[in-house]
Amino acid sequence: MEGNIYTLYGLLERVREAVEESFPLTVWVRAEIGKMSLNRSGHCYLELIEKNALTGALTAQSRAIIWSNRYRSIATRFAQESGRPLEEGQQILALVGVQFSEQYGISLIINDIDASFTAGEAFLRRQQIIGRLTEEGMMELNSRQQLAELPRRLAVISSQTAAGYGDFMEHLHGNPYGFKFITELFPAPMQGNEAPDGIVAALDAIAARSAEFDAVLILRGGGSSTDLDCFDDYDLAVNIAQFPLPVLTAIGHERDTHVADMVAFEHLKTPTALADYFVDIISGQAYILQTLSGRLSLAVRTKAAAGRTRLESAVMRLRGAITSKMALQRQKIELLEYRVGSLNPAAILAKGFTLTLKDGHRVTSKEQMAAGDIVTIVTSDGSAKGKIL
Repeated sequence: MEGNIYTLYGLLERVREAVEESFPLTVWVRAEIGKMSLNRSGHCYLELIEKNALTGALTAQSRAIIWSNRYRSIATRFAQESGRPLEEGQQILALVGVQFSEQYGISLIINDIDASFTAGEAFLRRQQIIGRLTEEGMMELNSRQQLAELPRRLAVISSQTAAGYGDFMEHLHGNPYGFKFITELFPAPMQGNEAPDGIVAALDAIAARSAEFDAVLILRGGGSSTDLDCFDDYDLAVNIAQFPLPVLTAIGHERDTHVADMVAFEHLKTPTALADYFVDIISGQAYILQTLSGRLSLAVRTKAAAGRTRLESAVMRLRGAITSKMALQRQKIELLEYRVGSLNPAAILAKGFTLTLKDGHRVTSKEQMAAGDIVTIVTSDGSAKGKIL
C-alpha cells in the first residue's frame, strides 16, 4: 500500500490546518439563506446555499452560525437598513470567518451582514421586471378590462387555510346589506418558489371557464417580505396582465406593493378591503336603482296628476259645451214652435181673419169667384154661407 495512512482525525486535522492557513482572516461571501433557526441560547443557525441561475439546481451548501452576542445587533441593523427582517430565501452578503471542526466539518461564523446588498439585489431584480413589463405594454393591459356593473360571480385564488381567505369570505358573505355573491375557490400556494406556477395553473383553470365569472381575486393578506417575493415574479405578472377577466389582488400589508399588484385591474391592501370593494359596488348600484325607482314613481304620480287635471278640465269644457249646445237647441225649438204656432189657421182666425171656401177649396183671389157663386165664410167661432153678387 503506497502513500501515507491517516486516521480520520489526523486527516481532518490536516484539513483544519489547511483551512486556517488559507482563510486566516474573515472574507465576504454571497449566498442565499436556505434555512434559519434560533436556539434557546440566542444563537442563530443558518444553512447557506447557492443555486444555478438557469436551472435553480443546488450547487453549494454550508452551515453558518451567528453567535448570540452578535445576532441581536446584526438582525436589528439589517431590518432597519433593508426594511425587512433577516429571513429564509434572502440573498445576503456576509462577512464570515471560516472554521473547520474535526467533528462538525466546515462552519461559517458570520460576523456581519451587508443589508444594502440584500435590499439592492431585490430592488434591482424587481426594477428589471417592471422595466421589462413596461416595455412590453403589460402594466396597464388588465386595467383596460371591463368590470361588470354588478360583479357577483367571483373566482378566488388563495390557500384554503389562509386567514386572509377566511376573513374575506366572512366579510363578503356576511355583508350588512344581505347582498348575495357566488364565490369559488381555486387553491394555490401563496408563498415560496412554487407559488407563481401554482397561481398561474389556477388562472388557467379559471380561463377555461371564464364565462362563469365576473372577476378573479388573488388573496393572501400579509406575511413576511420574503414570503411575498413570489408576487414579484415576471411570468405571474404576464399571466395576470393578459388575463381575459379583471384580476384584483389583496396580498400584502399596507407598506407592500408588488409587481402583481401593479399589473392587476385593481389592488387592495387587505382581503377585507377587497370584500368591501365589491360590497360597495353593489351598494352603489342598489342606491342608483333606488333613486331611479323613486324618480320613476314621482314621474308617474306627477304624470297621473297632470292627466287627472287635464281630464277634469276636459270634462268641465265638455259639460259647458253640452250645456251651451242644449240651450241653443232649446232656443231653436222654442223659435220653431213659435213659428209653427203662428202659422196655425186657428190662431190666424182668432186674430179676426176669415177663410173663404168655394166648393171646399180655399179662395185666395177674387178671380176665383163669379156672380152667383155660393161660398162659405169661416171665422174663429164658426162659418156662414153667402152668394156672390
